[in-house]
Amino acid sequence: MIATQAATRLVDVHAHFVTSEYVAAARAAGHEHPDGMPSWPSWSADEHLRLMDAWGVSRSVLSVSSPGTHFGDDAAARTLSRHVNEFGAAVAHARPDRFGHFASLPLPDVAGAAREAAHALDELGSDGVTMQTNARGVYPGDPRLEPLYAELSRRHAVVFVHPTSPPCAEQVALGRPRPMIEFLFDSARAVTDLLLSGTLARYPDIQWVFTHAGGVLPLLTDRIELFRSVFPGTGGSGPTVRQQVARLWFDIAGTPFPSQVPILVDAVGPERLLYGSDFCWTPPAAVARQITSIDTAPPPASRDGADWRALTARNAARLFDRAR
Repeated sequence: MIATQAATRLVDVHAHFVTSEYVAAARAAGHEHPDGMPSWPSWSADEHLRLMDAWGVSRSVLSVSSPGTHFGDDAAARTLSRHVNEFGAAVAHARPDRFGHFASLPLPDVAGAAREAAHALDELGSDGVTMQTNARGVYPGDPRLEPLYAELSRRHAVVFVHPTSPPCAEQVALGRPRPMIEFLFDSARAVTDLLLSGTLARYPDIQWVFTHAGGVLPLLTDRIELFRSVFPGTGGSGPTVRQQVARLWFDIAGTPFPSQVPILVDAVGPERLLYGSDFCWTPPAAVARQITSIDTAPPPASRDGADWRALTARNAARLFDRAR
């Protein structure tokens, strides 16, 4: 059973919502089984608040998950992004003590994304924006995204990078749900692209957040460094891979213990780890098991003896302070 009276309540940076209009648009575009999942979830603010209280979560930052808001038409994607952003911002404005909001962007429409980011951050008061690990095959190190990054950097924005299906998903997923394995590899692919393209170095004021303890990335940092340092033309100059990855933020949604978080901490340390539930795509029972694993895990090696709740909540406060 989860101890709802824990001394420190969790701050959830990886929480999702859907609207009936959004689901209808996605289904109309052929996403009846999004990313190979059996069905679409449902969501309501009241139910989410009830579960947050049961789990000991003080605040959840809401975002739209994969497959995002762009289904092939730029104009329709701009309209759908504005709809979900106004909905999410309204939920956050109604209960700012309990909810925040990451705004969706209509990528790969860069001009539309830059305008929507400015509207969300400057007018709606969103806590940041969300991108997918690729936008219809455009990965985040693509030079076409530079105008968007200039706008985000100028605002010191938080960019929550959520995994999605890779372009070759039909061939490699073998009919299985893509969040199981493919999402974890696409997160590593997105970070590698940001790093080797020099995007991380060019935009140090953007606060990048990646999910699920970095997926398979912590296992690959030394291998990426080997190729980067040995083979010409692979981005070999500047700080090491581990040094650059240690500047990113990572939530621990999914199966953080006993294996994932210790590997991530070995690669990047504990000071950029954040809590994430992945609700409403992760069912409540699975979120409860995840929180139990966090509450019963060996405490992190921290100077003040903080447990995982206190550490991740403190890190979340630092993340959003940096973005202000």
